Order: sequence, then C-alpha cells, then structure tokens
Amino acid sequence: MKAMVLDRPGGRLQLTDLPVPEPGPGEVLVQVHACGVCRTDLHIVDGDITDGRYPVVPGHQIVGTVVAGNGEGGPENGTRVGIPWLGYTCGTCSFCGSGSENLCDSAQFTGYQRPGGFAEYTVADARFCFPLPDSYTDDQAAPLLCAGLIGYRAMNMAGDGQRLGFYGFGNAAHILIQVAIWQGREVYAFTRPGDDAGQSFAKRLGATWAGGSDARPGVELDAAIIFAPVGQLVPLALKAVRRGGSVICAGIHMSDIPQFPYADLWWERSIRSVANLTRRDATELLELAPQIPIRSDVQSYALARTSDALDDLRAGRVSGAAVIVIG
Repeated sequence: MKAMVLDRPGGRLQLTDLPVPEPGPGEVLVQVHACGVCRTDLHIVDGDITDGRYPVVPGHQIVGTVVAGNGEGGPENGTRVGIPWLGYTCGTCSFCGSGSENLCDSAQFTGYQRPGGFAEYTVADARFCFPLPDSYTDDQAAPLLCAGLIGYRAMNMAGDGQRLGFYGFGNAAHILIQVAIWQGREVYAFTRPGDDAGQSFAKRLGATWAGGSDARPGVELDAAIIFAPVGQLVPLALKAVRRGGSVICAGIHMSDIPQFPYADLWWERSIRSVANLTRRDATELLELAPQIPIRSDVQSYALARTSDALDDLRAGRVSGAAVIVIG
C-alpha cells in the first residue's frame, strides 16, 4: 500500500510502499477513503510534540470501510467508520473508570503512537471506530473527527453562555460556529490582525462580530475558546471575558503563555485546557451533526500531496478544512 511516512520529529513526510497491516486482537483493518489534516499533524511533523513512535504514518481524522478484523463487538466488515485522535485506552485506570478516558494513563493516539490515516489502509482499535451518518460524504465526515470532536468538547466546557469568543478561525471554529448558532448563541470571531479574508469567512458563517485578536468587540464575552496554538492569546481572552467567565484552550500544543496581572484572572475567571476526546463526545456530535446540519468548506488533496496540504495549513492558506482523499 501507499503511505506517507514520518521517520523522525521535524522530518518530512515521504511517500512509501508498505505492507498492508494485519489487525491484532481487538483491531480492525480499514481501507481509508479520506483523512482530514489537523494542526496537530503539523505539531507532529514539525517536532513540537515528540512522544510518538517513529516511523509513523500521521493522520487522525480517518474515514474508511472495515474490511477485516478481530474486533469482537466492533463494527462489521463493510461498515463505513470514522477513526479519531484518541485511538486506545486501557479501560481499567481511575480515569477510564470515572468517565474521563480522555485522561487515561495509557492512552494512545492515532497517527502518533498508532498507525494513522495518510495511507491506503490502517488498523484501529475496534472500540474507537464510529459508524458515520449516511448523509455525509467521506470528505465532509473527516473534519468532524478531530476539529469537530475536540471543538465540541471545548464548547461544552465553555458552558451555556450566550456570547462566545473564538480565537483563531480555522477548521474547528468554522465547524463549531454552526453548532453555536444552531443553539441560538452569538459568536465573536478573532483572527490574526489584518486577516480580512478570515474575518469575512467568519461573518459569512454567521459571526456577530469579527476582528483582529488585538481588538475588542464592544461587549463582554461569557466564554472564549482559543483554537490557535498561541499562548499570547490567553491574557487577551481573559480581558475579554466577563466576571465568572472562562477561557478554554482547545489545542493539544500551545506556545508559552506570557505573564499577566492577577487582576485579569480575578472575579472567578478561569482558564482550562482540553485534552483529547471521549467516545461519548463522538457519539453526541455524530448524532447532532446531521440535525444542524454541519457542513465544512473543504480543500481536497491527493495522498501524494499531503505535504502540500500541511504547508498550506502552516502558511494560513486553508480556509476551512484540508482533507486528503485516497483512491
């Protein structure tokens, strides 16, 4: 099979011929149709996070069909499934036992410690394969599996506030704004200063206000979700939220947060991080998505052009979601 392989942190993906993997106990073999490109893939390739296994095939927003496997109680052959970032948990630690499997001591992640989806085939833990709504094409389903799922978890953490600030308006934000507006909320979109195209994109999707991250919308926010991996945004978001408001950091990796006055945190403001996702998050979002319905702006790339997709994402040339289409 063809696969894009990363041999070391900070390396370059190489199109490689590999044997089709064989599923082990509890695993299924999936023929990949599409795989979304995530900023976390950039962090893996660029060496910002380095706890993975190398060589590795990245990619963790996988859509494909189960063609073989040993997943007792899992999806049957012929089932179209989605495979997300969280790819394995032990099921026995205190976190798994308390409904917080996203914090599992032994968690493994797709495209990082487990085989990913920038390939024609992959293997996955059958417990972490989710049947997909029939109304979604492969390229539309793929962005839901990380940008959608982790963004959905972040928005749940933000609570029921009416006014939400989204810092960074890319893949996750362009999905979550659809959920927020469907719920009757207002979204205030913050982009890089001077990013007129990004601000217009946000307004087209229904943002009440859009401006640079150095601007203020003229109202206090109930909560802010930071999608961009930029620690400097945390103090800015704290200044924008009301008393009792929260700032949710939705990225797996973020640059260092600069020092800020305690007064900006006072009045019971809070800062929280989002770690991964749970199977419950996946079930809820995949049931909700067709009701809204969520639709992604997709830029498609062939497997051999995966590095081009990452370069475009790194340079801010992707509006919405980048998806690798296999076959």
